[in-house]
Amino acid sequence: MTVSIAKQGRVAVVTIDNPPVNASSQAVRAGLLQAVAETEADPSVDAVVLACAGRTFVAGADVREFDLPPVEPHLPDVISAIEAASKPWVAAIHGTALGGGLELAMGCHARIADATARMGLPEVTLGLVPGAGGTVRLPRLVEAELALTMIAGGKPISAEAALEAGLIDAIATGDLLEKAVALAAKLGAPRRTLEKTVIGAANAEAFAKSASDLRRKARGQVSIGAAIDAVERGLRLPADAALAEERATFLALKSSDQARALRHIFFAERATLADPRAKQTPRPVTRIGVIGGGTMGAGIASACLMRGFHVTLIERDETSLEAGANRVRGTLDSSAKRGLLPDLDAVVARFETATDYAALANADLVIEAVFEDMDVKKQVFVQLDAVTRPDAILATNTSYLDVNAIAAVLSDPSRAIGLHFFSPAHIMKLLEIVLPDAVSEDVIATAAKLSKSLAKIGVLSGVCDGFIGNRIMSAYRAEADRLLIDGATPSQVDAAMRDYGFPIGVFEMQDMAGLDIAWAMRKRRLAEGKITGAYIRIADRLCEMGRFGRKTGAGWYDYSDAGAQPSKVVLSIIAEERQALGAAGGDFADADVMPRILGAMTREAEAVLAEGIARSADDIDVVMVNGYSFPRWKGGPMFAARD
Repeated sequence: MTVSIAKQGRVAVVTIDNPPVNASSQAVRAGLLQAVAETEADPSVDAVVLACAGRTFVAGADVREFDLPPVEPHLPDVISAIEAASKPWVAAIHGTALGGGLELAMGCHARIADATARMGLPEVTLGLVPGAGGTVRLPRLVEAELALTMIAGGKPISAEAALEAGLIDAIATGDLLEKAVALAAKLGAPRRTLEKTVIGAANAEAFAKSASDLRRKARGQVSIGAAIDAVERGLRLPADAALAEERATFLALKSSDQARALRHIFFAERATLADPRAKQTPRPVTRIGVIGGGTMGAGIASACLMRGFHVTLIERDETSLEAGANRVRGTLDSSAKRGLLPDLDAVVARFETATDYAALANADLVIEAVFEDMDVKKQVFVQLDAVTRPDAILATNTSYLDVNAIAAVLSDPSRAIGLHFFSPAHIMKLLEIVLPDAVSEDVIATAAKLSKSLAKIGVLSGVCDGFIGNRIMSAYRAEADRLLIDGATPSQVDAAMRDYGFPIGVFEMQDMAGLDIAWAMRKRRLAEGKITGAYIRIADRLCEMGRFGRKTGAGWYDYSDAGAQPSKVVLSIIAEERQALGAAGGDFADADVMPRILGAMTREAEAVLAEGIARSADDIDVVMVNGYSFPRWKGGPMFAARD
């Protein structure tokens, strides 16, 4: 039964059991409405506890229903019935109470949570606003600024923060249901959230600044602005009027192009590891070795440590090892200060360092994160082959290089795989799992499980130069260079990309990453004969001048305390290269920039798909959204192209 009723004395326990996350589907809504009627009519019931079976409280709506016509009963009506009940309802929250789940809990007359619970209203991430009273009830329970950041920012909060803010009444120590029943038994008359008076933002200036910051960061995502407007209405309008406005906004947004795109990427991210090879029995992994303590290696080590793995970091000498270890400890310290590591000492205790590869004799998995040079990486794999167990998995973090060639130096190539992390590795969600020809299926399954253990989105990729993401990025970066030859300027291209929804443009991104990285890749590809057609030397000339980007104070832009400024030197070099290639140049229309960038992106993506490098068009969208900042609310390049 989706919704059941049991009794503990004079308290009824209404339990939702709708695995896997107790989504508020039509069956759940109908069951809850029936439960309200039954408990209201039962004279042996004095109070009600709303609980959930399984691993979580209601973690949101059934997103699959969003593309279908609404079916009664609607969630706002269910919540209104609970709130209007003559007998007090107590929400017993464990796991996550998200979206409609938190709205349900706020419709109850009291809330108690276990210490690990998290609560939030993340509807903006699906292009929506809360549609069942969230923007009206939350500002009546917590301060206006927190309500704004939870609703328009979409980030959940912990049970401890919820208690401090007034969102919940207690944190349960011991058995949650037992404590919830006890709370319900003594609650007395219902305390209805909508009856609370809203006094507006306690600090109007802080609220306005938060709203302004959120609007600026939205970069064209409509739901964020709509959420801010809804919170403001919830603060100043009578409850009935604010609820009606909220519902109308929700229904209008649900059918919008942005909401459809966000639903697309939501489902695409959950299907990336549907390949049967990723579902085989994985090898056990508890001890991980990381070769290289630079920015990437330290980030990978930190990510693994924070998720419970034992990590041994290897560097070539004591000086490099100390620097790498300090990077790891700095990341861990920072995470602990932000409350992400409740037991820092336990995490640090799982961290070891060494300069001798022999320290990896018991490693289950080793991830190489050394300099992007084929000979160096092959040498590392030869050494690993000699010291690691035969069943240990050996992974390379290469961004571009041939994983088949690296695997070939092993006595057993089937244990090699590519794990392409994105920097900073302890933060970025994407992990490209690159499959060389000889890799065994249980190694693929282990990599898939590792991605989930690290809370990352794993995407399977075939072997080619740059795999899925960097290959596509190289294509549209080359197109950006061609735009310069045809008359555009770097700032014009970057502005067009920002207007489209990218956080930064392609030239700004290169300056941030360092132009020398791509320069090394281009020189390798030129030597291998992999670059055809007219070669544009603008970026090479900048590198030859030592203009490597922000780290040197000059790249595509000049940098000073005033920030990035267009460079006369760069514009001069562009003009010289136009002349060398016989291009006329001239004024270039702003409106013509993005069609060129998107066209190059889509053409290369289609080639990646046709060659079998990517498993599906959806996987390409996931990679570009999560690794290359393609606007999430546009769904990815493949979705945008066919939409």
